[in-house]
Amino acid sequence: MIILIKLILAHLLGDFLLQPDSWVKAKETRKLTSWQIYVHSLIHFALILLLIFDITFLVPALLIALFHFLTDIVKVFIQSISTKRTIFLADQVVHFLFIFFIWICYCNPILPNIQTFESYLILVTFIYGITQPSSVLIRIFISRWSPEPGASNDSLEKAGNWIGILERLFVFTFVVAGHWEAVGFLLAAKSVFRFGDLKESKDRKLTEYVLIGTLLSFGIAMLVGIIFMRVTTGSLP
Repeated sequence: MIILIKLILAHLLGDFLLQPDSWVKAKETRKLTSWQIYVHSLIHFALILLLIFDITFLVPALLIALFHFLTDIVKVFIQSISTKRTIFLADQVVHFLFIFFIWICYCNPILPNIQTFESYLILVTFIYGITQPSSVLIRIFISRWSPEPGASNDSLEKAGNWIGILERLFVFTFVVAGHWEAVGFLLAAKSVFRFGDLKESKDRKLTEYVLIGTLLSFGIAMLVGIIFMRVTTGSLP
């Protein structure tokens, strides 16, 4: 099980933390002529070897990196502005399925008792998953309803992104601690703070946009919290 967690962590780090937006744009515009698409796959390969730290895992690591490279090539050639969200989600699903396939083939997994170090690594992976990767997923999903580019925006730079990350961390903590009532309190508190802005805007589209983003953010955090409890204890909170 710990091998699978490490592979997932390597993917999340390589695809989100260590891949700047400029690299994504370069791959989309220059495709095979962009050096970023090759370095990106090498980073995945290096992360897997670093986290697994076992030379006998060299071939599986190479297969995952190569498959990642091939899927990225397919993605940049078939996606368009209208299909970008769908292709992104499909790409992530394919990556995770292949990682799971490699884990099954090479590790012959039998779920062991989770040791202290393994528990910490699982916790770090789940927490990181609800921060930047979740922000990217939510942003892509609701991008079709984003406010007009020319609309006034008096908010702090990237404030919405950080608010979303913090609220998901709080929700995840409450779920793991078994305090579901605190999740309801947090949602109510955010609604109160947001009510004034939404009322003044008199924009039904903005209200719906914020509501969709909030529900997605809370939903992802609760789902990840439940899965974490299931993985680590075998029980639901």
